[in-house]
Amino acid sequence: MCEPESRARANGPAATAAEPVGVLVPDGRGVRAVGAAPGLVPLRYALDGPLPPAATAARVLVPGRGPVERHLDLVRALPGLRLVQLLHSGTEQWAGRLPAGLLLSNARGAHGPCTAEWALAALLAVVREFPEAFASQTRGTWRPFAAETLEGKRVLIVGAGSIGAALRVRLEACGAGCTMVARRARPGVHGRDELCGLLPHHDAVVLAAPLTAESRGMADAEFLALMPDRAVLVNAGRGALVDTGALLAELGRGRLRAAL
Repeated sequence: MCEPESRARANGPAATAAEPVGVLVPDGRGVRAVGAAPGLVPLRYALDGPLPPAATAARVLVPGRGPVERHLDLVRALPGLRLVQLLHSGTEQWAGRLPAGLLLSNARGAHGPCTAEWALAALLAVVREFPEAFASQTRGTWRPFAAETLEGKRVLIVGAGSIGAALRVRLEACGAGCTMVARRARPGVHGRDELCGLLPHHDAVVLAAPLTAESRGMADAEFLALMPDRAVLVNAGRGALVDTGALLAELGRGRLRAAL
């Protein structure tokens, strides 16, 4: 009997639940998407222009393109905000920087299929040597070569979330075998502490892990040295997952290939 009363006090009178919620959006697509949702009112804004008159009553901000610092200035100027809704899954530039009581939400799961398609396309481009073929076509020259195939390739996917799961389906449709790795082991998925033992036995490694203090620079010189000759590194995550200097050294020697 006490729980409904507590919930009523937390949520306020029932009438307030029917009030439309103002959502600050950065572009026309946001206006259309938010406008199609019942109970939401889109308010388009620009970082380099004046805010719409109703912005002071907005409860949600959807950041668009532009420096995070500029968006943080906007957040501080709108004390009525209750939620910052990101359009991407990475939160490393935002975490710990919002005023107390303001929620931060990412778009985890929303980009799984499209990012998986990019990773597959990038890996195919390297294995099938599409850039070289296109360069020859542009020059108007014919250079026959025997490209590789994904059929039978062993691919290590580091990151077993929505992107990794979607990528596995696509790679297996191409005849590749996939090994999944996550921060912690679970049925069908290896733990990150097993990486060193797995790297030498895979023809390609796809990074699809979030950027955290633990994963930053994970593909370092030791990681790359364990990959077999001519293996391919595909980074579908943040750039900082890879030690740039270490990767350039391997690419310069021609021992590894990469798609970033």
